[in-house]
Amino acid sequence: MSKGRFGKFGGQYVPETLMPALAELEQAYADARADTEFHREFQELLKKFVGRPTPLYFAKRLTEVCGGAKIYFKREDLAHTGAHKINNALGQGLLAKRMNKTRIVAETGAGQHGVATAATCAMLGLGCVVYMGTDDIARQQPNVFRMKLLGAEVREVNAGSRTLKDAINEALRDWVTNVRTTHYLLGSALGPHPYPTMVREFQSVIGREAKQQILDAEGKMPTTLIACVGGGSNSIGLFDAFRDDEVEFIGVEAGGHGIESGKHAARFAERGVGVLHGTYTYLLQSEDGQVRETHSISAGLDYPAVGPEHAEFFETERAGYTYATDEEALDAFQKISHYEGIIPALESAHAVAEVLKRAPEMKRDEIVIVNLSGRGDKDLQTVMKEISDL
Repeated sequence: MSKGRFGKFGGQYVPETLMPALAELEQAYADARADTEFHREFQELLKKFVGRPTPLYFAKRLTEVCGGAKIYFKREDLAHTGAHKINNALGQGLLAKRMNKTRIVAETGAGQHGVATAATCAMLGLGCVVYMGTDDIARQQPNVFRMKLLGAEVREVNAGSRTLKDAINEALRDWVTNVRTTHYLLGSALGPHPYPTMVREFQSVIGREAKQQILDAEGKMPTTLIACVGGGSNSIGLFDAFRDDEVEFIGVEAGGHGIESGKHAARFAERGVGVLHGTYTYLLQSEDGQVRETHSISAGLDYPAVGPEHAEFFETERAGYTYATDEEALDAFQKISHYEGIIPALESAHAVAEVLKRAPEMKRDEIVIVNLSGRGDKDLQTVMKEISDL
């Protein structure tokens, strides 16, 4: 990989005013990677603040219901603040302190990154502003309250689609304006270099743990890894440790109301490429090149572009990408709750929907690991509106 590139994807497509900030961040990250004290502090906090390692759980009943491959869940829903987002928030928070930044800005869709950032800032003594689209605020009220309780200022974004894309726009504007004192704590493996690499590295703890855990449990490698893909941080975090192994990678995008409806967030289903938020990648766009509005029942997957490393994985066929519709995700949400006593995030339910399709067709000695990227407390209000027969 050349600097900031994953094949032809990635790069730094940003205004000149942001280039010094990105250069400062790139240097600080390179210095931190070479600093044993930074690694020691990060690992210590992952253990004592985040609660790592998270378990790898054998889903016995779901495996019996599917009747095929063994199904394991990597339980990121059990990490502090309820999702994988805390891994990256903590790493970048420590970098911000290293750069002597006193203020953090962040974006959030599902709210989990916002909560993780707010918790990190509270623990490290940093100011925190989280940008969130109006529509996402309406469907993620519990997380909005959590962010405020943790001391963050939540700023509503009422522009454009009023979702994650627009929250990122506003966070970037804030960063440009206040770059001397502020670090932009981007929540997924997207955006301009060095964010895709940096976020992947902070999330790679997921895959390293899962690899050792499955070898301890089964004495062999998994057949398949499955994870949902919005920007792509939970999936790339799981995949990274297995990239040189003969293990199948499956990313699951948001199919919304179906591809034909146009109301979805399945970037690879339409295969358009372009630039959004500083990176060249696959994205949903109109015939004249305008970024399209997206739809997903899950706020965290409701985004028109995908991380550039996933774009490279798609082109090189290192990973396969599919989608689950809102209806399929809701069905999976109920099934895992009923059979395993685990209420997943709607984002994670998209990955569960794929294993429900795939596992029955696999052999009984094959193994699937599903990244359960977050817990579903935040989504109960949304699901209650959609399900009337409980």
